[in-house]
Amino acid sequence: MGSEKDSQVVTAAKPAVKAIKEKDADVTLRFIEQHGHEVGPLTPEKEKKLRRKLYLHVMVLVSAINLILFVDKSSLGYAAILGLFEETGISKAQYNNLNTFFYVGYVAAQLPGHYLLQRLPFGKFVGAVVFSWSVIIFLHCVATNYAGLAVVRILLGVVEAVVVPAIEMTIGMFFNREEQSFLQPIFWITCQAAPIVAGFVSYGLVWSKGKTAILPWKLFMITTGGLTFFLSIWTWFCYPNNPSEARFLTTEEKVHVIRRVQGSSQSSIEQKHFKKEQFIETLKDPVSWLFALQAFTLMYSNNLTYGQQNLLTTSLGVTTLGSTLVAVAGGGFGVVVCLVATWALRRWPRGLAWHGLAWCVPAIAGGIGMVTIKWTEKLGMLACLLLAGHTYGTTYIIGLGWATSSAAGYTKKLTRNVMFMIGYSVGNLVSPQIWVPSAAPRYYGAWASMIIVAWAGTPAILFIISFILGRRNKEREQWAAELSDDDREGIVEEVGENGEIVRRKADLAMLDLTDLENKFFIYPL
Repeated sequence: MGSEKDSQVVTAAKPAVKAIKEKDADVTLRFIEQHGHEVGPLTPEKEKKLRRKLYLHVMVLVSAINLILFVDKSSLGYAAILGLFEETGISKAQYNNLNTFFYVGYVAAQLPGHYLLQRLPFGKFVGAVVFSWSVIIFLHCVATNYAGLAVVRILLGVVEAVVVPAIEMTIGMFFNREEQSFLQPIFWITCQAAPIVAGFVSYGLVWSKGKTAILPWKLFMITTGGLTFFLSIWTWFCYPNNPSEARFLTTEEKVHVIRRVQGSSQSSIEQKHFKKEQFIETLKDPVSWLFALQAFTLMYSNNLTYGQQNLLTTSLGVTTLGSTLVAVAGGGFGVVVCLVATWALRRWPRGLAWHGLAWCVPAIAGGIGMVTIKWTEKLGMLACLLLAGHTYGTTYIIGLGWATSSAAGYTKKLTRNVMFMIGYSVGNLVSPQIWVPSAAPRYYGAWASMIIVAWAGTPAILFIISFILGRRNKEREQWAAELSDDDREGIVEEVGENGEIVRRKADLAMLDLTDLENKFFIYPL
């Protein structure tokens, strides 16, 4: 990649592997053709410096966005113990509906959101989205009845719908496949750390009750909305579109980033044209549907952490003040889980389905404890609650990263992300409704269904995905062993000055082929 042969004119009538029009190639193709021949191989010293720069400029920013995203997403759960019920007069059933309404907006915005994500400048779009959700968080303060809360929750779901897919695409643009596998849990520490931040904010605001005309739940929205607003300014000016346009990288570093990513994944970085054939292929690929299904099954249990945990804690007799500290402890435990998961993925990078299973087993144990331990055993119940609510999220992280890294072709990646997030959204739509108020406080049905559907069903689907991808890899390895070097190159076509078709060689990773089109693509397992 990036050598002089990449730009030489090919006069052969028959392309070596596949010929595509230049507009359908990766957006970084022209940049590599212009500068690739000027840049030599990447030395270990330069690679170490480059990784450090990427961690500082990319991972710090996307981690900050993810942290605030999950603080804002769980804001209703904290408002519930900070005076929301008292001021608005909503019932427990209406509270569950508000959690569902968020995901009504979330699922409705997936298709238009991903379309805009592809068509508009990537970084500016993300910045605008973060600003929009800060405004909506502020608007929660003027929603003092059920109808008003329903509107702002739907709108919040709309503007947050594509933030996580955008972040995942960004990580895929700047880091190679090996780095992505262990960076995912480190990145998602911010998700687990969200209860720590929100818990301490809530703890401080509890003391303001009765000392100011503004109720604590509104102060919580103002605080998190303000943090989100300042984050949107940072995002607008610093979020990169792609490696070739990243202002914090030198020309040499841009070339090295593109080479590293495409060399490890055999996949494109970005493509601004929607490709109908890739969209259709994604729908026909059973793996896409399986990833969407496991997103649904796992998120069937998600309201436990973001909607019910604080209420379950107070129902056990813990004070409002104490419940905020329990949330902080749960977040701290979740951070430890992510660190252990990171170590395990670096130690054993293969066996993603086994990693997914490993983090559902503790959740199953916690769920069983919640329905078998005596209600009077408060400490044991709290331990099981935290065990169930803060371990299965690692399986979500693994599944989300795997869904993206096992697809090639930019439109296919985006389409699979849409399918994954729709499964995620529908699971979260259903999740609040399993907490039937009449079943309080033990909620036997909710716990039993989460154990079966979410924490046992999800790993089963991941093993099916692993089997299918493993079989494809074996077929490809046998096929590739019989090919010559010339069979491993692609052709880019463009119209010359005199109207003739000019063909030039290009690395297959530059052609924006899907994983089914590019037989050299090896699936991560």
